[in-house]
Amino acid sequence: SLVPPRSTLAEALAAHRPAVVIFYLDDDTASKRFAPVVSELQRLWGNSVELIPLVSDPLQNRPDQGVSDPAHYWHGHLPQVVVFDAEGSVLLDAEGQVALSAINEAVSRATGIPVPDNMRSSTTVTINELNAEVVSQ
Repeated sequence: SLVPPRSTLAEALAAHRPAVVIFYLDDDTASKRFAPVVSELQRLWGNSVELIPLVSDPLQNRPDQGVSDPAHYWHGHLPQVVVFDAEGSVLLDAEGQVALSAINEAVSRATGIPVPDNMRSSTTVTINELNAEVVSQ
């Protein structure tokens, strides 16, 4: 469920709020496979961080406008996850099918909130070509 974000990266950084930026494309297979991870991040951390899923098309061929601009961090590969702490430091910058456990650990460092024990290790289980689910191991 990749929905428009509540705030921009610039707003999150200005408010000193931890943020997770996810770059994706609606019609990209890898992005679709990653969507359950984003949904799980929303469930676990939605009240503690700004979750900012961004379609990468508008970032193409656009000048970088500085550290509060998502284009500054985008590498051109999908999906990509960037986790920021409250001071705007990047704690995780990873491409591809990033493990939920790696993102959880970075968000935990950003927020100071421990990762729930049952979510320290998880995997995405494919149900069919359209559906997947994140399960703890």
